[in-house]
Amino acid sequence: MIFSVKVSWAPRSRVLLLTPSTTVLMPLRLCLRHCASNYYACVSSFVSGSISPPLPHTDYRCFGNPRLGNKRIIAETGAGQHGVATATVCAQYGLECIISMGAQDMERQALNVFRMRLLGAEVRGVHSGTATLKDATSEAIRDWVTNVETTHYILGSVAGPHPYPMMVRDFHAVIGKKTSRQAWEKWGGKPDVLVACVGGGSNAMGLFHEFVDDKEVRMIGVEAAGFGLDSGKHAAPLTKGDVGVLHGAMSYLLQDDDGQIIEPQLDYPGVGPEHSFFKDMGWAEYYSVTDEEALEGLYQCIVSVFFIKVKTCSLTRRFVAFNRVSRLEGIISALETSHALAHLEKLCPKLPDGARVVLNFSGRGDKDDQTVAKYLEV
Repeated sequence: MIFSVKVSWAPRSRVLLLTPSTTVLMPLRLCLRHCASNYYACVSSFVSGSISPPLPHTDYRCFGNPRLGNKRIIAETGAGQHGVATATVCAQYGLECIISMGAQDMERQALNVFRMRLLGAEVRGVHSGTATLKDATSEAIRDWVTNVETTHYILGSVAGPHPYPMMVRDFHAVIGKKTSRQAWEKWGGKPDVLVACVGGGSNAMGLFHEFVDDKEVRMIGVEAAGFGLDSGKHAAPLTKGDVGVLHGAMSYLLQDDDGQIIEPQLDYPGVGPEHSFFKDMGWAEYYSVTDEEALEGLYQCIVSVFFIKVKTCSLTRRFVAFNRVSRLEGIISALETSHALAHLEKLCPKLPDGARVVLNFSGRGDKDDQTVAKYLEV
């Protein structure tokens, strides 16, 4: 689903093209919706072009994997969305599905564990190390190299050994291609700035790849600073990490003074090697946003986009603002995307009038419902 929203960032006007990447694999036909005098939103309608009946609403990266004849599929997952997507595909095609997931993550994401098992997947808890995503990835890679003749590994990001960073990037490149095409259709020109959140980096790389050779387009990735870059509790390797090797790839990693990997719980302790290359070459800019800024920034950005008048800062009223993007556009955004939304508060006042900004919605946010509800005390 791709839509654009004409917004007013006082004292100057901005235009945002928001592109939820969970549905852009499908052919897009723009239609006008929510017409009003002070803003407009063009929301795509979509149909499946490759699988009938239409694709289930789930993580799209799995659908790009080729039909290699393997009957056994494995994957790792942290928050569980990638695992649910893999289990969905396997259920459709009658394939054996094994998901590796850290034991701690299984407790935090019990609903997604239930979904994977409901879809017929075997969810294997990983108790080694910190029992989180890094260890789940290590376990999946060990399984893969042991059973390589019968098993296909669906890696969840532009990380890991070659050719996975290239494969996932190329599958995700449809995001940038569709963005470029619709920008020309809607604006008669290309975007000025691209913004996306960066964990492992797949959604950002999918958006950036189409524009790599265009030096006039700024590419901005936003990482999770957690409790702060100096707290030691963050997931910002590009901002605060050091170069190292993990899972067959050299990239920026979170490491201690002895070179041991620091696990940022649900997130990955590294980033895709191509993002690391972009940083070193100066082709893309990378910033970080704390958890508090992400949640507060999400409310502020939604208030700005949809012209909601919030007179108090009560949690209840901010929850109304949080809901607005869901109720108007049918998008429950992942918290990862809220880091990119929060960065707009810093970015937009520095842009010239009429700048065209593309922000990529990295995925759905139902996995974060309990986290947001707890924060808002509702």
